[in-house]
Amino acid sequence: MIAPGFTGGLLDRSDALRHDAEAFAAAASDFRAKLLKLDGYDPEIDAEGRLAWTSIAERADDAELVLLGLENGRPHFAAYTPGMGPPRGRPQRLFAMLDHLAPGEAATYAAARSVLDWHARHQFCANCGTQTALFRAGWGRTCPNCHAEHFPRVDPVVIMIAEHDGRALLGRQPAFPPGRYSALAGFLEPGESIEEAVAREIMEEAGVRVTNVRYVASQPWPFPSSLMIACVGQAEDDAITLDTNELEDAIWVSRDDVRKVLANEPGPFLPPPPYAIANTLLTEWAAD
Repeated sequence: MIAPGFTGGLLDRSDALRHDAEAFAAAASDFRAKLLKLDGYDPEIDAEGRLAWTSIAERADDAELVLLGLENGRPHFAAYTPGMGPPRGRPQRLFAMLDHLAPGEAATYAAARSVLDWHARHQFCANCGTQTALFRAGWGRTCPNCHAEHFPRVDPVVIMIAEHDGRALLGRQPAFPPGRYSALAGFLEPGESIEEAVAREIMEEAGVRVTNVRYVASQPWPFPSSLMIACVGQAEDDAITLDTNELEDAIWVSRDDVRKVLANEPGPFLPPPPYAIANTLLTEWAAD
């Protein structure tokens, strides 16, 4: 199976350093330490498609360090600057960059973007409202008032196709580029299994009942911080009842059509981009 986008990270996350304040301080003062170069939340990329890094001495005076991990013992950091705000809308410029990143680089960026965005969104304690402070090498926030500890969250999302008679069900949202169709998706709800979420979302969005849900792969999605869980479910029939609040259209496509569009040949739809796990899911399904 091809590796989903945003996976294959090259850094050792070095959990032991997160629990050792002295070791973290030593890593932060290591002359070899590298700091991820960001333009807002977007990465700077060199001519070889690799993330750009700079000396840790180049960080802003009020920046706080988040340890991304080690590579051959060399610390790699991202910097959280108080006042950073989450970007609005879909980062189209970034999406254009993702196809050009070297293998493993997108995974490092995904971790950095997600944790920095979490810090920007969680400045205050959810328990008492007091402003919190970074701790655990930037992978948590602690409250000086009630001493509650808060950690970055990951939101699970099911992304799936229904299969019927050798065809896959795909949908499109109004925000998609013209002609693009992709797998259906939705957040898991409390008290729900992955299989139940897949069946519910397909029924809600397309009116198709599925059973025999099987897992295919997963992918971190750092916009802002989701875990995409790709699945396939067996549809009982092919009648579509569209929820127009969720989807603009839905279609059934054959394996031959999927193979064609994935090979950049003309077909009835444009596929999701290679870095999206929907592309991985369709690739695996088309290979039968």
